[in-house]
Amino acid sequence: MAEVDQLPKEPLSGKALLSKVKELADKPRRETAKYCGYYTITKNDQVRVNLTEFYDALLSAKGVPLDPETAKDGRGREPTYRVSVHQNGQIVIGSTYTKAMGLKPGDTFEIKLGYKHIHLKQIDDKADSNGAGAADEEE
Repeated sequence: MAEVDQLPKEPLSGKALLSKVKELADKPRRETAKYCGYYTITKNDQVRVNLTEFYDALLSAKGVPLDPETAKDGRGREPTYRVSVHQNGQIVIGSTYTKAMGLKPGDTFEIKLGYKHIHLKQIDDKADSNGAGAADEEE
């Protein structure tokens, strides 16, 4: 247990982690991870190295993002920016996006077709109800 006393209590991160990894370049991966603070103590007082957390921290320290925005909730598929046309000709935008945009049932959009794109513009119902009806009444 004397070895554990020499190990850091908190895992290193950022520049401190990169510096320590360079310092321990001659050590095996597990030893390097352990001496950078990526370990746990088991019920039997054994040291267990957390290589996955170590690699994640190392990538983060080197500036490689691991997609922190996609916090998976464990339910189904992850959202994607690709959709396909269904058999009935419809395109469905998932609820993940409508929630992220703050859309509610009944919100309306204007559709503009481009050469190879579709542009959706949300219609402000308050502005539309004041101006659009007036033109219809004049006819």
